Amino acid sequence: MIRDATTPAADAPARLIVIGNGMVGHYCLEQLVARDLHQHYAITVFGEERHRAYDRVHLSDYFGGSDAESLALGDADFCARHGIELRLGECISAIDRERREVVSVVGRYPFDRLILATGSYPFVPPIPTPAEDASGHARLVYRTLDDLDQIRAAAASLAQREAPAEWWSAAACWGWKRPTRSSRWGWRLMWSSSRRA
Repeated sequence: MIRDATTPAADAPARLIVIGNGMVGHYCLEQLVARDLHQHYAITVFGEERHRAYDRVHLSDYFGGSDAESLALGDADFCARHGIELRLGECISAIDRERREVVSVVGRYPFDRLILATGSYPFVPPIPTPAEDASGHARLVYRTLDDLDQIRAAAASLAQREAPAEWWSAAACWGWKRPTRSSRWGWRLMWSSSRRA
């Protein structure tokens, strides 16, 4: 069901929406609270992931036994304690500037102020995928906890098939040069830190 924007009552607080619940989005919320702005705004934050904000810098600890909660930023009740509405697993797909609304698959949400803290996204160069690879594990990215779960599942799948170690233990840290209009060769590998087992 799509919700339409409503005009807030004259005494209602202004509606502030934060798109992004990553490290920057969480820090933004901390700063809003530190300045008591949560007392003057009705704040809603949208996170595309199902996890609340976590430390991406130490994602490798997840492979060493840490769980999502140990990587999480701030207390679990931070938003609830400060009257902030946290909507996880809900991606904002559009911003309607004329109606001053953000749009998701769930509905439309009106705003008076809008903060974009969406972070980056992993761009995967157009590397050909082997036709015989139906696992979907040919190209994996390393950015979110869900990405790491996919990498772990891919490694387990390859281990069960008794794949050569060099195929699944090769690290992924590649540098690519983006093609330019004058480039003859398209994408070009610049360097790699990958090592065979």
